[in-house]
Amino acid sequence: MVKKDYYEVLGVSKNASSEDIKRAYRKLAIKYHPDKNPDNKKKAEEKFKESAEAYEVLSKPEKRQRYDKFGHEGLKGSSSESGMNMEDIFANFGDIFADAFGEGFSSFGFGKSTGHSRTIKGSDLRIRVKLTLEEVYRGIEKKVKVKRLKMAKGVRFKNCISCNGTGHITRITNTILGKMQTTSQCNICHGTGKRIENSPFGANKYGLIKEEELVNIKIPAGLSEGMQLKVSGKGNEAPYTYNGFPGDLIVLIEEIPHSKLKREGCNLHYDLYISFPDAILGSLKEVPTISGKARIKIDAGTQSGKTLRLKNKGLPNIEGYGYGSILVHINLWTPKKINEEQRKFFEKMRRNENFLPHPGNSEKSFFDRVREMFS
Repeated sequence: MVKKDYYEVLGVSKNASSEDIKRAYRKLAIKYHPDKNPDNKKKAEEKFKESAEAYEVLSKPEKRQRYDKFGHEGLKGSSSESGMNMEDIFANFGDIFADAFGEGFSSFGFGKSTGHSRTIKGSDLRIRVKLTLEEVYRGIEKKVKVKRLKMAKGVRFKNCISCNGTGHITRITNTILGKMQTTSQCNICHGTGKRIENSPFGANKYGLIKEEELVNIKIPAGLSEGMQLKVSGKGNEAPYTYNGFPGDLIVLIEEIPHSKLKREGCNLHYDLYISFPDAILGSLKEVPTISGKARIKIDAGTQSGKTLRLKNKGLPNIEGYGYGSILVHINLWTPKKINEEQRKFFEKMRRNENFLPHPGNSEKSFFDRVREMFS
């Protein structure tokens, strides 16, 4: 399905200010909130998510700039491209909903709260996943074992006797100005309004027990060392799950070094050593690539230090447009031992005009090559 233009979704122009975008989104959030559309909840929820996705991109300068330049293609591999669920929307844009619906609004109840309890999110989990260069090149799905805190079977709850299930304590004190009422979170149930009545063996005081689970992680192509992925809802479950939602699984990417290719962004570097005869006469050589091998031509008279570029043989760009190159660096291999016949030949060639260095303007210096490499 072709996605709509995000500016069109929010009903704003491309030069709209951040305040205009926020105002437009708040208006749509109120209009399409599922609780305000009980007769057509499914369609309203679709519009609700669509407007939230548009706001998530246009409210962030970097993402907006990328979208303006490349459209939806520029967002491939990002969290925006895969859409948003209701939990993400309320967690990320809770301040907007508080402005729109008032302080009594309960983000994850999808409506106004009764004031009895607050919603709790479980804690996030963090793991490291190691990728080979081949896996980075094509993207991969990995199944990993994760130990998560989950609600133990058989846990039963009851209302907190300290706050009578409201989640807060109200106190009235006498002051010189008269009676003053203050409300604070219940420190016994931490605002949930519930306490555990029965906890199975092995569960902690929140009714949670650690269990191993196999989690499927979709890893897009082009990721690099240090990047993070978020798998929504695969962190620890919340205490009192009946009124909470799980945390997220944060995946930190580590890269396993390749035996022959060195990575630099989307480009790959390879050192190719050639002999004197190959440099003088020219030859065809095979160099490794991520997907196999490639043949390159070494021209006659090639100098040591020359760099050949294999376009589009590098890694895919994480933003979804184009591939890098493989940069083949030519190194002339000088033999450390030669026989008597070879020695006589090179002694004879030592003063030969063809063997004397004559660097011209066409020959690039080391600094020229470095500057060219990083430009």
